Amino acid sequence: MKASETKLLRLLEGNKQFKIPIYQRTYSWNTKHCNQLWEDIKQTIGDPDNSGHFVGSVVYIESGLYQATGVSELLIIDGQQRLTTVSLLLAALAEHVDDPEVDSKVTSRRIRNNYLLNSEEEDDALFKLLLTQNDKSTLMRLVQGLAPLENSPPRLVENYQFFQQILQEGDLTPDEIFEGIGNLLVVDVA
Repeated sequence: MKASETKLLRLLEGNKQFKIPIYQRTYSWNTKHCNQLWEDIKQTIGDPDNSGHFVGSVVYIESGLYQATGVSELLIIDGQQRLTTVSLLLAALAEHVDDPEVDSKVTSRRIRNNYLLNSEEEDDALFKLLLTQNDKSTLMRLVQGLAPLENSPPRLVENYQFFQQILQEGDLTPDEIFEGIGNLLVVDVA
């Protein structure tokens, strides 16, 4: 086992895919958890002395053999809720900065291609995070900027809409929000 502290966005970068094993529970965080994450992000913004905010660990194992030219599959043992919630926030932020009325240096293309998608891949390999059961297709749609289907799991949709609402309120700029997400720290445990 190898553990190291890293920024959450750095963990998501690169050609990899975090998969939730079928035996793991489905996504269960509610808006209370999302609000706490939002408050944590706000605390890290604009403070040059703040080296980051620790949000927990992400524990995973490699899923068998893979080729150097392919997408490495990492099975999540712990950290599913955090990764999913941050992915929902990033997806909402990507959609928000797509609005021509929104002034932002960070682009939806940068957010999606670096942190939500493996942009050169196809099918399931396109997605950095694969959930299980109904959660899977809902998250896939949201990170691509598509509307959720009518029978989508309510927690994913509610939390995504929670972040959309916060972004619309405009208390923080998209660049400040992206800075805050970039300040989130995790323990990366392989």
